[in-house]
Amino acid sequence: MVFQFEHVMAQWHETWGKWQPKPFDLVRLKSVLSRWQYALTDDGWNSLFWGNHDLPRAVSKYGDDGRYRVQSAKMLAIALHFLKGTPYVYQGEELGMTNVPFTRMNQFRDIETLNMHRLHRDAGLPEADFIAGANANGRDNARTPMQWTAGPEAGFTTGTPWIEVNPNHVAINAEAALADENSVFATYRKLIALRRQLPVMVHGRYEAHLEDHPQVMAYSRVLPDARINVIANFSADTVTVTIPPAMRGTGTALVGNGAPVTTLGEELQLAPYQAFAVLVEMGAG
Repeated sequence: MVFQFEHVMAQWHETWGKWQPKPFDLVRLKSVLSRWQYALTDDGWNSLFWGNHDLPRAVSKYGDDGRYRVQSAKMLAIALHFLKGTPYVYQGEELGMTNVPFTRMNQFRDIETLNMHRLHRDAGLPEADFIAGANANGRDNARTPMQWTAGPEAGFTTGTPWIEVNPNHVAINAEAALADENSVFATYRKLIALRRQLPVMVHGRYEAHLEDHPQVMAYSRVLPDARINVIANFSADTVTVTIPPAMRGTGTALVGNGAPVTTLGEELQLAPYQAFAVLVEMGAG
């Protein structure tokens, strides 16, 4: 099993790394993910992840943690979990937990952030810019207490935690997610169940589509008797895409974050952050 970070580092600045990231480039991200999918087809196994204890929250980095938080968190789950490999879900990702909105340096705890702040300060760079970078990419984002409830300290402790709880825990927490059948958590449960049910989701060959599209990720997983087609809009725009011939046909809607999609024709209009997967039995459609 290979655990690599190339897709994570694709946006990093050549000198300042993650503290001054480049603009998000989906084409670059897809290229890295696809290269590893193809490289390990027969000779290895991928580790699939958006985040961990050292990385920013997935929905804040790759999606929209504001208006489209739920939609984009579901999109990211769908886009990742149908890839070949073992998916990792970092605590809170299944709830759509977001980065923290710190405004002062004394709120940060991560030693990497504190050391880098000293270097930035000595270089005469604006502190506000550094705080913005730390809020976007610092490790504290993934290390705030798990948000269990809307209560004090997010239900994590009756004491005082080592770092402030994200104030949005009043809306984003496990208790609320379990009570909502349309929550981000419900999508993760569905994806995990599908992986246990569908051999093509585990063993299917990977095929990339729309590789140069700047907003949409599309790929298939293929076995002799079945194909899963996956399409994900990584933008807040309504996007019309031309569907590659290999993906066209009618099948069964597996999962999505909008109205069920069963048929892929020549064109398709995608809502902001829409994502879905369709199972096509070979010989059907």
